[in-house]
Amino acid sequence: MRVELRQIGSDRLLDWLEVPELAEVPHPGRWLEAGGRSFLVLQRRHRYQLRNGCYELASVALQVKPQRQPTDARWWQNQWVIGNPDCRFNARSPLLRCAVLPDGPCERCSHFAGP
Repeated sequence: MRVELRQIGSDRLLDWLEVPELAEVPHPGRWLEAGGRSFLVLQRRHRYQLRNGCYELASVALQVKPQRQPTDARWWQNQWVIGNPDCRFNARSPLLRCAVLPDGPCERCSHFAGP
């Protein structure tokens, strides 16, 4: 199956890759390494084609943002988060650490507040 990597906002084709199964296509909020570059997946769109009177999945278009996975990103409750998810100010998101100190690190923040 063909997977297109498209720039979020402009929809410009950045790269594409072949995957054997739909289950191997990353979901939004995950990082993806392709061609020596790192991307954050923001949206996933399925593209269908009409064949013999039936629609079949033809390809998947991932809307991505070129971005390296932050060193303090961690897997937490089935999703990636940046920073320490135990802090009450953490956004618990792969896009934003927190509003108090978005560039981090959490340990340096004077507002760091654990559970």
